Amino acid sequence: MTNETFSKVNEQAEKMFMGPTRDYAKLAMDYAEKMIDAQMEAAKTYTDIGMKQARAALEIKDTEALKAYAEEQQKVAKEMSERVKGDAEKVVAMNQDFVNEARKLVESNVKTASEAATAQTK
Repeated sequence: MTNETFSKVNEQAEKMFMGPTRDYAKLAMDYAEKMIDAQMEAAKTYTDIGMKQARAALEIKDTEALKAYAEEQQKVAKEMSERVKGDAEKVVAMNQDFVNEARKLVESNVKTASEAATAQTK
């Protein structure tokens, strides 16, 4: 085999396998990073809220304070449900973006493979 043949084989391997593999790995790593960031942010927020509520519970000294605490818990529960809903929507959007980008990669790779196969047959 000549250097030219090796170059062609390497070029085809890059176009057909290595390039698409790197592109997908980059996409997957970016997605994982975004997902971890979102999870860490949510965990910190939920922890902060929980700690705030625990501290508020420690301040209960009489029935009026207990009543105020119970009323506050209703507000906190509503805020938490809205926050969880927002976080879930954020994750769904990230998943959809990942799926769309992966689909674009697959379509691009199929097109490249098809063009290479057509060029080979000529």
